[in-house]
Amino acid sequence: MSPKQISKPSLKYVKWIVLPSITDSRGTLTSIESEFDIPISIKRIFYMHHISSPRGGHAHVDTDQIVIASSGSFKINLSDGINSEIYELNDATRGLYIPRMIFIRIYDFSGDAVCVVLANTHYDISKSIRSWEEYMETVKNNFNYTTKTKS
Repeated sequence: MSPKQISKPSLKYVKWIVLPSITDSRGTLTSIESEFDIPISIKRIFYMHHISSPRGGHAHVDTDQIVIASSGSFKINLSDGINSEIYELNDATRGLYIPRMIFIRIYDFSGDAVCVVLANTHYDISKSIRSWEEYMETVKNNFNYTTKTKS
């Protein structure tokens, strides 16, 4: 992939998004409107459940995502090749916005965890970087990174 096709990764664009929720005696209803409540247009929704081992271990070249713990809890380790940050997701009324080209590892799932992901692209495995080594090589070659975080 050419440098023009790859956005420079940065954790400064990762952010929590409070999802509109209404709570009454019956419970809580949370709704999400594409490009209104979240900063992306939804092209794909997927969810993980009955999770028995860590997930992720990749970065998407052109996909921005919102990750939500719709049930239970889990942790996400994000890296831009220089900085790393760990987030704990455990609240169905907020999501974590993760822009493209951030390396993601998801782990420490509770037994009842359900991880919902809203993505702005259709799935294309050829547009993902599937290993930490390939990710570091890609950011090094495209953005002259010289510092490496521990994987």
